[in-house]
Amino acid sequence: MPEDSEKEDYSDRTISDESDEDNFMKFVSEDSHRCALLTADSISDPFFPRTTQILLEYQLGRWVPRLREPRDLYGVSSSGPLSPTRWPYHCEVIDEKVQHIDWTPSYLEPVYTPTGLEMEPLYPNSKEDTVVYLAEDAYKEPCFVYSRVGGNRTPLKQPVDNYDNTLTFEARFESGNLQKVVKVAEYEYQLTVRPDLFTNKHTQWYYFQVANTQAGIVYRFTIINFTKPASLYSRGMRPLFYSEKEAKAHNIGWQRIGDQIKYYRNNQGQEGCHYFSLTWTFQFPHNKDTCYFAHCYPYTYTNLQEYLSTISHDSVRSKFCKIRVLCHTIARNMVYVLTITTPLKSTDSRKRKAVILTARVHPGETNSSWIMKGFLDYILGDSSDAQLLRDTFIFKVVPMLNPDGVIVGNYRCSLAGRDLNRNYTSLLKESFPSVWYTRNMIRRLMEKREVILYCDLHGHSRKENIFMYGCDGSDRCKALYLQQRIFPLMLSKNCPDKESLQMTCDFKKKQCSYLTYQDRNVFGGFAICKSK
Repeated sequence: MPEDSEKEDYSDRTISDESDEDNFMKFVSEDSHRCALLTADSISDPFFPRTTQILLEYQLGRWVPRLREPRDLYGVSSSGPLSPTRWPYHCEVIDEKVQHIDWTPSYLEPVYTPTGLEMEPLYPNSKEDTVVYLAEDAYKEPCFVYSRVGGNRTPLKQPVDNYDNTLTFEARFESGNLQKVVKVAEYEYQLTVRPDLFTNKHTQWYYFQVANTQAGIVYRFTIINFTKPASLYSRGMRPLFYSEKEAKAHNIGWQRIGDQIKYYRNNQGQEGCHYFSLTWTFQFPHNKDTCYFAHCYPYTYTNLQEYLSTISHDSVRSKFCKIRVLCHTIARNMVYVLTITTPLKSTDSRKRKAVILTARVHPGETNSSWIMKGFLDYILGDSSDAQLLRDTFIFKVVPMLNPDGVIVGNYRCSLAGRDLNRNYTSLLKESFPSVWYTRNMIRRLMEKREVILYCDLHGHSRKENIFMYGCDGSDRCKALYLQQRIFPLMLSKNCPDKESLQMTCDFKKKQCSYLTYQDRNVFGGFAICKSK
């Protein structure tokens, strides 16, 4: 049930419901009055229709009606399993669930320093090369048709049979992306990443599994179909690597690795379009290991659901964090909205100003989800500052605007084949439900209270550290012109080593603004948007 279908604002209704529940529980515990809880159809009262949605509480000698909490509004059930992820029906999905440990290294990510001797492999097409992995399911349909839990239900095509010393590849799991792998030499592989589904572009995100490894061997991997002429790989960023044996034996998770890293233009262009390659060498730490490579730290839709489930099961945090379903995507996956504030027992809550945060409109910008998780950990924590913020503001949070794109491993688009960040003004609710309902939620919220800040978290493929984009505002009054610079200024004062208001921020955007922090350490991801 979408949030927009309700007549009342969530924040106000949530606070009101909490107050009723607290009063009722106090009333029961004191055991000073007779109390019963009945549904309206259990008594013969001409003023109440036969329904199970009205609860009647017997208090102080009279029946007091109130609505039952709508179950469909809860995206995370405290009594049942998580809602299963839904895929386009033609997508092949392996049964194995990919999981990684949560590990933060105690050191900054190592930056690669070019030597000037890096190779630029160019691979002419050769029929003698061996294709060891090929995902053809992505091109079975020209557009989205319908979705299924678990995707394609037919038996999966297994990767091509390999020799003993050949690596095996897999990416048919949540957020995975790899289209084709060709073995061009004994220990050298040419990789092609898959464009966003139902498009022929946006090749930036990769996330795949490698097995049958041999320790001590120098392997070379080259991804050949990037489309951006500039990249942070040219400025020292390394690919991410994860080893299941390292995680099990030493509790080591994702880490930046690689040598001989080079990002360069290749000769694979067609019709005037040039492609760019990323090449790196690496030695696996273990024999017969199962490993993963990724562009940035993966954060899946299932990761979000599990995180929200822990909140809903927490007796303390669930009191001031209400989780609802904002809407469903075109694949029928849930888009969650969180309302975070301290419950009040009076109407003073309407005086509270609102802060809105959204993230992950672009699926490949996983760093935005990690920053969102850090914010939620903080605002739901027990520090005095977090308590003060909850007492002062109402936070509306949409932690993942594009679940469909996240699930299938897209970089930028939804299953409509469009960039949701360019469709906030669209009237096509059925095609872009998450941004339509988000915009509608904000509009309704602004009718009842002042919204002082809207943050939209992003990542960036070419810029480092923290920076902000903002609207020009020169055509407005001076107060509005300065207002949008207050939060960036505060951040630059609190994090002078990460963000510089003068050096990296840009307030000349025409439509929206966002702040980006490019990865969790050296290349982190954070973004803020304040659109009018």
